Amino acid sequence: MAQQHLDPTAGPVAGDTLAAYLQAQATEFLRALRQHRETGGATATATNGAEEAVDAARALRRSARRISGTLHTFRPLLDEGWSEGMRPELAWLSGTLAREHAYGARLERLLAALHRLSGSSAFPAQAPDPDSHPGTHPSARAQLPSEKGALTVGAAKAGALLERQLTLARTRAHSAALQALGSSRFHAVADNVAVLASEVPLTASASATGLKPLAAAAEERLRDAVSGLPLITAGHPYNAEALVHGLSADTAPQPQDSPWHQVRLLLRLHRYACEVRFGDEAPVDVRLLTAGQALDQHRDAAEAAAAAASAARTPRIAPATAYALGVLHADQRHEVEAARFAFQRAWMRETVGTP
Repeated sequence: MAQQHLDPTAGPVAGDTLAAYLQAQATEFLRALRQHRETGGATATATNGAEEAVDAARALRRSARRISGTLHTFRPLLDEGWSEGMRPELAWLSGTLAREHAYGARLERLLAALHRLSGSSAFPAQAPDPDSHPGTHPSARAQLPSEKGALTVGAAKAGALLERQLTLARTRAHSAALQALGSSRFHAVADNVAVLASEVPLTASASATGLKPLAAAAEERLRDAVSGLPLITAGHPYNAEALVHGLSADTAPQPQDSPWHQVRLLLRLHRYACEVRFGDEAPVDVRLLTAGQALDQHRDAAEAAAAAASAARTPRIAPATAYALGVLHADQRHEVEAARFAFQRAWMRETVGTP
């Protein structure tokens, strides 16, 4: 029987397309691992001339996320026992390697915000452009001179406290990453990825199932999750309810943040599914790209706000230090609202020029 070639992701070609993508990502994983070993394993200490190690760790996370996401989206086409055992291990690896970078970026973000809020001229290049945060009204940044002075008094000690706490957390994350990369658990993951680079365990149904229905299901899950977000509320620059939660003394995670974080993960899975289907010819959807950037900003601001709140709970800190941390926490929650506002604008925009 002659094969049909009208749809490159239909019929038996679907399994080949999926296998080629997974093998390419597995090859990238092994290449990054080799580079990481050659550079001595200094995952993020670029000050010691380890830029290549930083790039290698980033490539490891990137390929691990893509393999894991693809196994999730297209799991009906793959051996169930193998894929279900592989996914959590890749998630563990990606999360472990990401923590060190996350702590460093969080500290840089918080210190830059402290300098901006206190009127310091330090780190001028890191001061955010107000036009890049359409949800942030200038009045949200304005402070009375007396408030500015009170903030300046505590800003230095607040910055020092944040630097001590987040540097310690980063150091521990660095040690944990090195320990993980030398563990038998990681070596088992690397061995499985090496096997994946040469052979993908497809099911018998992979030859009769197209990629499009499974990719469409991933997109539908994303749309369902977005429909549950308070986009009407996010359409306004300020969300009073969320700010009340953000300024409360409750140590529980912000109740409104979790659905947004889930949408960010689903958007990533949708993007990976498009990469599998179209490869290098994947259409560029500026709308989804902008929405994804807004969700990244949302995640970063929410985690920075939580770090500021945690520092403010340190026992026996000076009132001026606590005040500065409170202002910093509120500022980052405003950034969370700005990111939601930016996502709402991007998501509601019509898709132009994409098939």
